Amino acid sequence: MRMVVLSDNISKSDLNSEWGLSCFLEFDQHKILLDTGASDLFIENASKLGVDLNEIEYAILSHAHFDHGNGMEAFFRVNDHAKFYLQKSCASNCYIKKQIFTYYCGLPTKVLSKYKDRIVRCDIEEKITDGIYVVGHKTKDLDLIGKDHDMYKRVKRKWVYDDFDHEQSLIFDTDDGLIIFNSCCHGKVVNIIKEVSDTFKDKKIYAIVGGFHLYDRSEDEIRALAKYLKDKDIKIYTGHCTGDRAMVIFSELLNVNELYVGMDVEI
Repeated sequence: MRMVVLSDNISKSDLNSEWGLSCFLEFDQHKILLDTGASDLFIENASKLGVDLNEIEYAILSHAHFDHGNGMEAFFRVNDHAKFYLQKSCASNCYIKKQIFTYYCGLPTKVLSKYKDRIVRCDIEEKITDGIYVVGHKTKDLDLIGKDHDMYKRVKRKWVYDDFDHEQSLIFDTDDGLIIFNSCCHGKVVNIIKEVSDTFKDKKIYAIVGGFHLYDRSEDEIRALAKYLKDKDIKIYTGHCTGDRAMVIFSELLNVNELYVGMDVEI
C-alpha cells in the first residue's frame, strides 16, 4: 500500500508543515484520507504533491483533537461525496490542562452537526470495506492515561478524564500482515497492538504508523516501547507527537522511518 504524508510537523522540502497529521493512502484501488491536520494546509500540500482529494473514497478521523480534525470542513468543500468515519462517541468536548489553565483542544464545535449527513459513526470494531477496518479502544481504565496527561472531556457539564473512547485505529489487511495507522496512540502503542491482535487473532502485525505521543515521556518508557516493538518485529513509521528525543532513542535501537510532509512510500 502507498502512503503520502500531506501534513506533519516536519518538512524536508518547500512544502509547509504544521503541528498535525494528515495522510493520503492507497490500498487495493481504494483512496483514503486519514485525518485533516490542524488547518487546510493538507489541501495545499495535496495539490503540490499531485494528490486529487476529490478522488478520496473514504475519510477517517483518528480521534477528536484539533490537530487532526480542524481541516474537516475544508475537506467537505473540496470533496462532495466521501463519507467521514469516526468513533460513535466522538464529540467536540476535548480539553487539556497546562498548569492552572484549561484549553480546548477538540474538533471545530459545529462541524459534526453541520455535516452530519457526511459522517458515519463507527462501533468499536467496524468494517469499512474488504481489507479495511477501524478498531476503537477495548482496554480498560484508559482514563488513567488521561489523568496522567491532564487531558479531559466535558460530558453532561462535568469534567472527566479523557479515556480516548473517541480514538480509533485504521487497519489494512495486506499480504504481508496487518498495517495499523493510529495518528497519536493516546491509548498507548502496546495497548493498541494488543487490541488489534485480539480483533484479528490469526493475523500477523506487519507495521504500525503514526504518532506515538512520547514527546513528554521518560527515557525508560521510550526504551521499553522500543524493545517491545523490536521483539515483535513490527515495522515502524512514526512522527508528529513522538518527539525528537524518542526518535533519537528509537533510531539507536530500531530501524525507524520518520514521517515528514511529502513522504511518499510503499509500506
